[in-house]
Amino acid sequence: MLAEKPGDVVVLAGNNREKTRYILESVKAGLHVLADKPMAITPADFKLLREAYQIAAGKKLMIYDIMTERHEVTTQLQRFFAHQTEFFGTIDPGTPDDPSLTKESVHHFYKTVAGAPLQRPPWFYDAAQQGEGIVDVTTHLVDLAQWELFPEKTLGPDDAKVLSARTWKTKVTPAEFNRSTKVEKFPAYLEPYKDSSGNIDIPFNGEFTFVLNGVHAKVSVIWNYEAPPGGGDTHFSLLRGGKVSAIIRQGAEQGYKPVLSLEPREGVEPSSLESSLEKAVTAAQTVWPGVGIQKTASGWTVIIPEKYHVGHEAHFGQVAEKFLGYLQSGELPSWEVPNILAKYRTIMDAYTMSRK
Repeated sequence: MLAEKPGDVVVLAGNNREKTRYILESVKAGLHVLADKPMAITPADFKLLREAYQIAAGKKLMIYDIMTERHEVTTQLQRFFAHQTEFFGTIDPGTPDDPSLTKESVHHFYKTVAGAPLQRPPWFYDAAQQGEGIVDVTTHLVDLAQWELFPEKTLGPDDAKVLSARTWKTKVTPAEFNRSTKVEKFPAYLEPYKDSSGNIDIPFNGEFTFVLNGVHAKVSVIWNYEAPPGGGDTHFSLLRGGKVSAIIRQGAEQGYKPVLSLEPREGVEPSSLESSLEKAVTAAQTVWPGVGIQKTASGWTVIIPEKYHVGHEAHFGQVAEKFLGYLQSGELPSWEVPNILAKYRTIMDAYTMSRK
């Protein structure tokens, strides 16, 4: 690829062990990079990523990671309502034990995607190749924390501090592995994860608490083998303001589809919010025509027309369209690169702390 250089953009996805080196070599060769997450899975990778960004800046090249979840409509609306201060209040700073932003993502090794069972490559189960949970899916969660709390604000290296971090393991049997990968035996590189019963225990679960510009946040990623019948990957997100909490739930009660609720804080009378809520909904409708609200016992549910629920696979196309727009304009937003580096710095700090 580097020798023949058939184009000027490379898209990188798949095995993450060499991905950061591929990013670095690509920009050295004069290629723009669109990379699936994570762009780094170890602190050593993060050093290479910083070097890649330095070279890219000198060559006027772009390195952009595929943050699909910014295009999920309930997340977009959660961010929107959180900054309608007359209704929402200012964002609550929270505490280490009671963060004001909480994001939990539950994933499954065996699942159906686009109507068919997903066949995973056997190396997916190797943390040295895929990355541990605390550096993989958390890429999305930390990105959303930054993106929702401080929209389009440049974050510096001292704006985030990890307070606590931990990881734990998921057990996978040989039969489950075979069902997921269609491979009969565990490859040799999975031997270090084997327990006395011949299963593998892999460090794909992780969570950490951090403070970002004075706001306490917690992100968690959990990997189970298979979802319950009718279920799938789920996402929970709480963002708390002085008057209202914006909460995304995606459990059995919601039919495993994300639902955004706006719930008055304790002691806040819902009737006192009705006028400011009406203004906020009217403002939302200028961006998302057809959005409305429905009163519930705990507050309001945001009613979102089905046309905005395009599905996870469609978000990849939306990211690509955004990236192509940046290529056409010749630059990324000024805050994007500093915030990408801030995100990976926070994740690597959590990775390091989880080992202590």
